[in-house]
Amino acid sequence: MHYFIAILAPIFWGSTYSAVALFLGDLSPYWMAVWRALPAGLLMLMISRRGLPLSLPRMLAVSFFNIAAFFLLLFIAAYRLPGAIAGTLGATLPLVLMLLQWLTEGKRPQPKLLGLAILGLFGVVLLLNPSSNIDWIGAGAMLLATFFVAQSTLWMKRWEAKDIFGLTAWQLVLGGIMLIPFAWLFAGPPQAITMEAVPGLAWVILLNTAIGYWAYIRSITVLGPNRQSIIMFLNPLTAVTLGVLWINETLQPLQWLGIAMILASLVLMKLTDKRKSQSPKQAVAATPR
Repeated sequence: MHYFIAILAPIFWGSTYSAVALFLGDLSPYWMAVWRALPAGLLMLMISRRGLPLSLPRMLAVSFFNIAAFFLLLFIAAYRLPGAIAGTLGATLPLVLMLLQWLTEGKRPQPKLLGLAILGLFGVVLLLNPSSNIDWIGAGAMLLATFFVAQSTLWMKRWEAKDIFGLTAWQLVLGGIMLIPFAWLFAGPPQAITMEAVPGLAWVILLNTAIGYWAYIRSITVLGPNRQSIIMFLNPLTAVTLGVLWINETLQPLQWLGIAMILASLVLMKLTDKRKSQSPKQAVAATPR
């Protein structure tokens, strides 16, 4: 059940490209960031009706890193990079997480998880087939966005908020509010929403964002940040698969090999966890050095 919930985040997030292509192409991407975060968070707050699950400084920090700054940098990268290169750089999340844990907490990367992260990353490279023409400003923005997500992920794991639903809701509300002045500055006043955009907005707000972010944040606490970050390789896999099914895109043999490598990294991780759960000895956690 934990893994089923964990895969909801990358699957729903991987649907963003198709939802935009089919329903939301006429909307400003900056205001789309606001519409993606703020309504979802307000809806979740109406359901939970709870106060801040963390202190205000911590809540503002994770909201800025995980929502506001991430969305802004993501759009900078989207304007300056081909989608394949942006997706490949974003797939460095497991390695960035392990590096941060090593530098800030003294936890050396587990060899098995490090190997699975590298295997999945190579799979993403083959799947997305990035070209060699790289805009270094865009690449820097994407890597910085990945760093912000990794750092906020470690904060959420370390601070251990008990109300995961509330933590998700408040992040989306605060992050959405932070995004409004940037959207107004770069795109002007918000556009009117057409009826054609309503299905796409409903999908992005309810499933892509509300359920997707709740599933991601919950899985950080249940499975751990490293395993959840490897599961996130399903994000580009979902995006490519939906592109084939809904937008008539085609795959080349190397892309099929990339899909196989991504799936292999996930299956091997699940098998490793299963062996650990059946072993009478518990693995000893890495201690700071």
